[in-house]
Amino acid sequence: MRVIVAGCGGRMGRMLVRAVSEAEGATLAGASEQAGPSQFGRDAGEVAGVGALGVPIVTEASQLPPADVLIDFTAPSATLEHAALVAERGMRMVIGTTGFTDAQLEQLRNTLTASPVVMASNYSVGVNLALQLIRETAGVLGDDYDVEITEAHHRHKADAPSGTALSMGRAVAEGRGADFDKAVVYNREGLTGERQSGEIGFSVIRAGNIVGEHNVMFASPEERLEIRHIASDRMAFARGAVRAAAWLMDQPAGWYGMQDVLNLK
Repeated sequence: MRVIVAGCGGRMGRMLVRAVSEAEGATLAGASEQAGPSQFGRDAGEVAGVGALGVPIVTEASQLPPADVLIDFTAPSATLEHAALVAERGMRMVIGTTGFTDAQLEQLRNTLTASPVVMASNYSVGVNLALQLIRETAGVLGDDYDVEITEAHHRHKADAPSGTALSMGRAVAEGRGADFDKAVVYNREGLTGERQSGEIGFSVIRAGNIVGEHNVMFASPEERLEIRHIASDRMAFARGAVRAAAWLMDQPAGWYGMQDVLNLK
């Protein structure tokens, strides 16, 4: 499996390069970075701290070599550019980028209609197991239990709530058979009045170098149940993404999630 890592110089990109280099049957075929000229031409393995891999970093998508799959954890505009390359060359794509607008998501799907794609807000195996538990728990407890979702990430994260937190909220809504968009509450300030039945509340923390923490609280007047996931190393996400890439090698064109990769559906 020949893999391209887009955004290879960032925190997540370096982890992806390392994960590909360590994965059996995977080879880093190409690497790109748009952050600036300082990394252009350098070996992607050296930038990732795993030693020379013989793969120079390029700044233009068109300069990337042939490959089987492209892994992208960058930004919406860059992901759309990489998606066009994937479609043109008949590759597969693993997308971990979050923060898309509805219009960007529509453009992405239209671009990749003939491509096998895995897209997920979180590639951690633990998080995806948590999503399954959250969906089942919400179905059992129903609206008798209030739900609050708290998430914390590093100070550099650009979007909020995180894509993972939103996925957890949607899992709650699916379990209840509710409309997520009507149940969600993102902000509370001032005299908000008492909490309404069925609400799914969100709280966001951005501080320091927190990798990722998510907590879903189900609370009734008599008891409280919490489903919590803490990521201590981005390698959990990177290994999951490489696992998704390998899984895609045997899949037809279509859109999949990590729940498909892990056979949790």
